[in-house]
Amino acid sequence: LERLRKEQAALERLLRELRRAVERFPSDSRDPFAKLRGKLTWPVAGRVAARYGETRAGGLKWEGMLLTAERGAAVRSIYHGRVIYADWLAGLGLLVIVDHGGGYMSLYGHNDALFRKVGERVTAGDSIAAVGDSGGRPRPELYFEIRRNAKPLDPRPWFQKPAPDR
Repeated sequence: LERLRKEQAALERLLRELRRAVERFPSDSRDPFAKLRGKLTWPVAGRVAARYGETRAGGLKWEGMLLTAERGAAVRSIYHGRVIYADWLAGLGLLVIVDHGGGYMSLYGHNDALFRKVGERVTAGDSIAAVGDSGGRPRPELYFEIRRNAKPLDPRPWFQKPAPDR
């Protein structure tokens, strides 16, 4: 439980630092991310292993979703933006964070490989990583979050179709 709390705190610190950096170099997004609610496509074809808000070990809540998928499956950016983090983070393994402008970010964790570097621009559907089990997962899964101003949002309402259930 203490390890999970430390990992969550490390992610929160990283996101605050990234948010400050992004504010200095704003995205040139033409379409505000906020208008995309209900229009996005899931980042990977898979099944829901854990939902946003569900209780996990030690009473902590999931701030995103876990999606089981085939090892090596393409993880795709949900919208255009700029990669602001692409590296290892304790608890999330190989992690990519994409800034979409307007304070919105998407996070993709537990990857097997990262295909993009910090500073690279991506468009919706671009392959940015490969599903894996880095960061201590027992099977290949993608951890996925959407955040606004560093606060986690329930990802489900943002997508055209519901994610396949367990």
